Amino acid sequence: MQTWLSDPVPLVAGTPRPLRLHDTAAGGIRPTAPGPTATMYVCGITPYDATHLGHAATYLAFDLVHRIWLDNGHHVHYVQNVTDVDDPLLERAKRDQDDWVVLAMRETALYREDMAALRVLPPRDYVGAVESIPEIVEAVAKLLAGGAAYRADDPRFPDIYFDHRASGRFGYESNYDEPTMTRFFAERGGDPDRVGKRHPLDALMWRAARPGEPSWDTELGPGRPGWHVECSVIALNRLGMAFDLQGGGSDLIFPHHEFSAAHAEALTGEHPFARHYAHAGMIGLDGEKMSKSRGNLVFVSRLRADKVDPMAVRLGLLSGHYRTDRSWTHDVLDEALARVQRWRAAVGSAAGVDAAPLVSRLRDHLSDDLDTPRAIAAVDAWADQTRSGAGHYTEAPAAVRTALDALLGVAL
Repeated sequence: MQTWLSDPVPLVAGTPRPLRLHDTAAGGIRPTAPGPTATMYVCGITPYDATHLGHAATYLAFDLVHRIWLDNGHHVHYVQNVTDVDDPLLERAKRDQDDWVVLAMRETALYREDMAALRVLPPRDYVGAVESIPEIVEAVAKLLAGGAAYRADDPRFPDIYFDHRASGRFGYESNYDEPTMTRFFAERGGDPDRVGKRHPLDALMWRAARPGEPSWDTELGPGRPGWHVECSVIALNRLGMAFDLQGGGSDLIFPHHEFSAAHAEALTGEHPFARHYAHAGMIGLDGEKMSKSRGNLVFVSRLRADKVDPMAVRLGLLSGHYRTDRSWTHDVLDEALARVQRWRAAVGSAAGVDAAPLVSRLRDHLSDDLDTPRAIAAVDAWADQTRSGAGHYTEAPAAVRTALDALLGVAL
């Protein structure tokens, strides 16, 4: 699948800082420790609708990880999927009397445009579920043969399920107790009441063909893949086990990331799937949860169509800490628009306050679990001092412009 283009990331003078990041599995902040090539998998969209600000906030958070690793001299092998066949996509296509393939292609193209506008660095591998079906079939067949997966006791629809106890470590990523798992499983795409399963928490790996649904003829029988195994296989076949970071929104902690780890660990007999699990908070609108059921989604493409500066959207989303649930409001956007104007004026000055202390503070804050509020406050202080005429360093504005581009992804 085609990814998107990006501008080169400039080099920044001074000393980089290794990234310390919150790890969901460990329950605290700890160092990331990549080798020469840092490896990251971030779960992508199900393209039944346009990119909303919740999506954007997640991908901006992991874009900062990408940029910090680059600043530290690592190559970055970044992989992202597209769930281009799944129930929400098929339901939306049916509702709108649209072709599900056309809908997926259209919304994926729009997502790429949104990511490029927000200056999110692209993944090296951008992989759709549909193109991965042969890989998924091979993995499910292996788990079925080894007893980690089984067919539901349903002669009409013999779906294949994963025995959630098969890896022997289920629950280590989320650290949730079983009642919490059961609740989230039901709320987030699971089917705990499916007749014919061995256990309510067992997850679908291969859905047998149903009338009116797309399916593929394979050795597993006609059908289509489940959600979690898609990410297991795409990540495993491109990054291998124990890659540096699996990321996504906090709503993916369970069941999605728990199962994608369990599938891969059962397949390989190795642990862990990822060395670090990081999750971004949810974005609301004016104090309410943003969701398609509420009809209060704010789309990046809509803001772009309204000529809102994408750098203001980026800064507005980065003004809160990535792990916090927070709201998008008119005030957040107005503040970000004003901030972009102040920063542009400052980096356009003939001289400014010395850039080196600011760049050092930027690295300190961003390497400390992506502390963007403190990083932004440091730039605000530099911009205000520079605009007041306090500085006399002629090279400072250009140096700050470069640092903001490379580290925060903000082009001024």
